[in-house]
Amino acid sequence: MEKLLAEALVRDVPDFPKPGILFKDITPVLQDYDALKQVIDKMTEQSRPLKVDAVVGIEARGFIFGAPLALELEVGFVPLRKLGKLPYNRLVEEYALEYGTNTVEIHTDSIKPGQRVLIVDDVLATGGTAAAAARLVERAGGQVAGLCFLIELDFLEGRKALEKYPIISLIHYQE
Repeated sequence: MEKLLAEALVRDVPDFPKPGILFKDITPVLQDYDALKQVIDKMTEQSRPLKVDAVVGIEARGFIFGAPLALELEVGFVPLRKLGKLPYNRLVEEYALEYGTNTVEIHTDSIKPGQRVLIVDDVLATGGTAAAAARLVERAGGQVAGLCFLIELDFLEGRKALEKYPIISLIHYQE
């Protein structure tokens, strides 16, 4: 399997956003055309067999990967936003993070009943954000066809919160 250029570009930022957290910064990946293109190509290749009807990107970095992935898969893109950011009728879901709580929302008409949806974000950590996204997709009438991440922090066992769904992760960290 071809090694991802992104693996060498992800940088560790200690104590962000608070002490004790080792943040995986993907900014250098985004700044490198070849690395970003390779990531989108790999996500597309691995997601295509899921035969999705829509891509949901989790704010904010899920937008970065989700929109071009939707274009490559020839489907629409649905933004899943933080509380208070969407202007129309919405469904709301609160969830726990590894360092607090948050709330996300989606427009009530953004997913058609029965649509197969791919949820995209940059990192799978504890799985709280992705599980909240999956619940919103299902509450909106969609089927979660799978979830796609650039990075998975295996040691946080986020897959446990998502075990009924197929998961695609391009880079794994064991600790």
